[in-house]
Amino acid sequence: MIEGLIEFSALSAALIWQFGLVFLRVGAMVSLLPAFGEQTVPMRIKLAVALVFTLIVAPAAPTAAIPDGTAALAWAALTESLIGFALGIGLRLFVFALQTAGTIAAQSVSLSQILGGAGIEPIPALGYVMVISGLALAVILGLHVRAAEFLIRSYDLFPFGQFPNAGMLSEWGLSQVARSFTLAFMLAIPFVLGSMLYNITLGVINRAMPQLMVAFVGAPVITLGGMLILFLCLPFMLSVWSDALLDFLSNPFGG
Repeated sequence: MIEGLIEFSALSAALIWQFGLVFLRVGAMVSLLPAFGEQTVPMRIKLAVALVFTLIVAPAAPTAAIPDGTAALAWAALTESLIGFALGIGLRLFVFALQTAGTIAAQSVSLSQILGGAGIEPIPALGYVMVISGLALAVILGLHVRAAEFLIRSYDLFPFGQFPNAGMLSEWGLSQVARSFTLAFMLAIPFVLGSMLYNITLGVINRAMPQLMVAFVGAPVITLGGMLILFLCLPFMLSVWSDALLDFLSNPFGG
């Protein structure tokens, strides 16, 4: 009887340690996960989402041995939290790409101040539309399933208790930031080209008719043109963005 209780106690401690370590990595990533980790999502909902992801990921994760000593426990907790934050930042950069693309597009078509404070973060209306549409599309495409698979595969790259290489992590972070800005500018290209064509046309008209107030004539045109470009190009832009997001989830290090 006593031996059974001792065995049960050891098994319970191992399970609690396993779920606790997985929760540290999952919770850190969920706090930055697109759609589920937004600032508008209540903290209780985020906690519930993290617990659900932990229940899914923990049985598939490798078994973690209970370390000896307080220092080893603290080191393991710090390592798992850092890995989770790094993975979450990699995903959060895709949301930043949509926000940056919306800012570039809004500045190009003179819509940067309309509904600028509609969200928690002060982004223009075009950026707000892009972000909400992108997050909705990501969830429809099964972001929660891909995120769970992403977390399970992360243990192949970062085993329990193994601190990531600082040089590799910094190089990877810089490449993801560069990729984010590249993706943002690529998504905003239609608006930039439309703005360039508009300004060239406006300059030609101004040279031909200096007495005409071209700014008053052109302002409605560029506003309507920006809305038309958004209507025509947003599906293709979101398709490119979602493909990049899913590609990152399947292969975050590109190797």
